[in-house]
Amino acid sequence: MEMNNKETRRVVIGITAHVDAGKTTLAEAMLYRTGQLRKLGRVDHGSAAMDSHLLERERGITIFLSQAELPLGDMEVTLLDTPGHVDFSAEMERTLSVLDYAILVISGVDGVQAHTRTLWRLLELYRVPTFLFVTKMDFGRRDRDCLMESLRHELGDFTPADRERRMEQLATCREDALEAYLDTGMVPEELVRQLVRQRLVFPCWFGSGLKLEGIDEFLEGLARYVEPPAY
Repeated sequence: MEMNNKETRRVVIGITAHVDAGKTTLAEAMLYRTGQLRKLGRVDHGSAAMDSHLLERERGITIFLSQAELPLGDMEVTLLDTPGHVDFSAEMERTLSVLDYAILVISGVDGVQAHTRTLWRLLELYRVPTFLFVTKMDFGRRDRDCLMESLRHELGDFTPADRERRMEQLATCREDALEAYLDTGMVPEELVRQLVRQRLVFPCWFGSGLKLEGIDEFLEGLARYVEPPAY
């Protein structure tokens, strides 16, 4: 019998946000679109799979760390849903040292909030490569350009790597990226993955976890830019 010696590539990704920003709803959407859930749960209905504790369902917030497994391209992801309320931030901070990557969820309605800034500083302190997802865009109160400028102003100057941004932005991150851009007119995805890993680039997507808008594109982007560590 032929043996398959190819090892499964594994990665740990934590999802974090200011309370009520839509973090657990996004996690539910990711699990649903990857076939891990048959039915999309809702936090406000007390049916979210990631909020399994009775107290969480009664209060409608994440209190305890929960985890789920989902496929991402040729990788297996352990997704950690961390508490968003500031009262339980110690529980969240304990997970940062074990993360390979993080997803920082921002409400498209409220924008960057007080605890969002704290989370951003902690992710920088622990040197966790970070992706951003701006959710609740189905409310339509602010457009993407306005939100992107707000992110830059509130969180500092960073280079998003979403599809709507030009390659020139990536080329300014590192000398070899600039050389690749000048030679070919683009920055190779392998190099972008390195830039993400070194926290020089923070890919950003927009959508709605509740309406499943932008979720497939987000998952595809994660599959492109996540590089499992070699232990």
